[in-house]
Amino acid sequence: MTWEFEERAWAQGYSAVCGVDEAGRGPVAGPVCAAAVILPGGIVIEGLNDSKKLSEKKREALFEVITREALAWSVSLVDEKTIDEINILQATYRAMRQAVEGLPHPADFVYVDGNRSEGLSLPHECVVAGDGKIPSVAAASIVAKVTRDRLMRQFAERYPAYGFEKHKGYETRAHDEALLAHGPCPIHRMSFLKKFYEKHPDAPR
Repeated sequence: MTWEFEERAWAQGYSAVCGVDEAGRGPVAGPVCAAAVILPGGIVIEGLNDSKKLSEKKREALFEVITREALAWSVSLVDEKTIDEINILQATYRAMRQAVEGLPHPADFVYVDGNRSEGLSLPHECVVAGDGKIPSVAAASIVAKVTRDRLMRQFAERYPAYGFEKHKGYETRAHDEALLAHGPCPIHRMSFLKKFYEKHPDAPR
């Protein structure tokens, strides 16, 4: 991972280049979380990478380094009810926009992980697999993932029947079995459970 992308933006006159990424688009429970991070130029953070390629222990350690060393960072959550109302894509755009707008030190250019964005008022560029190429986007992916995972562990204490501490809201066999036994809890995304209920029409709702 190099500073190629940030250097390109700096060369164009931008000085506060942030990366933005999300975690939690796919789960059937819990919020979607986005993070925005501005890193000091050229900082070396050992092990920085796409959060999906890191162990939970490594992500947690990097979270502490990133949030300590970043020039600015911000997270935004959009809850399951909003996801059901406006759909996951729009909820993801909203979370990303709010994360960027929430930076205590404003950004002037944004790198977005993925191939689409919507609603960002700042100059920006979408980069597919940016979380494995751009340091600030990799940092944002880790901050978003760790923030969401910590929240899902808190939800696991509130709703212990579902095993959220293990699967973080993603659909697994154990999660399906919990839904069959108990029905959904308040943090389930009902729009995401349509296929589950098509397969299990007699499951509690």
